Amino acid sequence: MPRNARTITADDILPLDRYELIRNDKKQEALLRKKLTRMGVGPHATALFETWDSMWLQVQEMLRIEKGGSDQLVDELSAYDPMVPKGRELTCTLLFEIEDPVRRDAFLRTIGGVEDHISIQVGGQVIKARAEGDVERTRESDGKASAVHFLHFDFNDAAIAAWRSGEGNAMLVIDHSNYGHAAIISADSREYLGRECF
Repeated sequence: MPRNARTITADDILPLDRYELIRNDKKQEALLRKKLTRMGVGPHATALFETWDSMWLQVQEMLRIEKGGSDQLVDELSAYDPMVPKGRELTCTLLFEIEDPVRRDAFLRTIGGVEDHISIQVGGQVIKARAEGDVERTRESDGKASAVHFLHFDFNDAAIAAWRSGEGNAMLVIDHSNYGHAAIISADSREYLGRECF
């Protein structure tokens, strides 16, 4: 299926022997892409905006590592295809990264519900994050947030127009009371993501 259909199917996935032939090139492409899709938000958060290519590579790499064949492929497509932007959205994997496990655990206990305090702001438009519905990202028992969040930002026509205009700043904002930070999305990143995702 062509990538502009904005979904990954089994037909898009290469057999492992064919994937090995292009793997190094695809990994290099991913490093270049991350210069446009990766950004820090404050001292502990890293946002990775996703594209068809990033999710395709993730599926191929998981199949390469686990060698689970067609049974595994069904699970990988179910996990990663929902994060392919479907034409009116940006998608993002947000990671809270603190190397020391004790400090990380303590920090995550202070930011419960953070998934409800994330937005993209552009041209006067506020596009609130919608968490991927696979699992709850804040534990009900103790309010501890997950270290990894899968997010969708659903754009309306006005927000898409503001994004594409290139005017003003586009920002990724986290406004949790215990973690309030924002990062400007660069003009190059904005242009790339607009082309890949809308």
